[in-house]
Amino acid sequence: MIGRMEESRVGDTLRRALFQRSFKQRQCSHLGSIEQTSPERFECAACLEEGTVPVHMRMCLVCGEVACCDSSPGLHARRHYEETGHPLIRSIEEGEQWVWCYPDRAYLSRAPE
Repeated sequence: MIGRMEESRVGDTLRRALFQRSFKQRQCSHLGSIEQTSPERFECAACLEEGTVPVHMRMCLVCGEVACCDSSPGLHARRHYEETGHPLIRSIEEGEQWVWCYPDRAYLSRAPE
């Protein structure tokens, strides 16, 4: 049976390959912009307003905006990045701590402490 640590490493490897289109670890040059580390809410306000159903929730690590993922119809987390230039999001799904840096196209297993 696969242990929880091994399962987490496999999940990270698969997400890195899917997001980056590469197994290679990339560096993020925007970690200094992290200001928010915990969400104030767990719903996408834009999805609620539009009446769409989000798939997964992401949080901007610069301003704390919570928005839906790229698998959701609204793509609100990506739109937030495009409108604000805030480079980092993290998953706020239970059991997930990974971070995505849009400009560097870098997947990080977790935000630095």
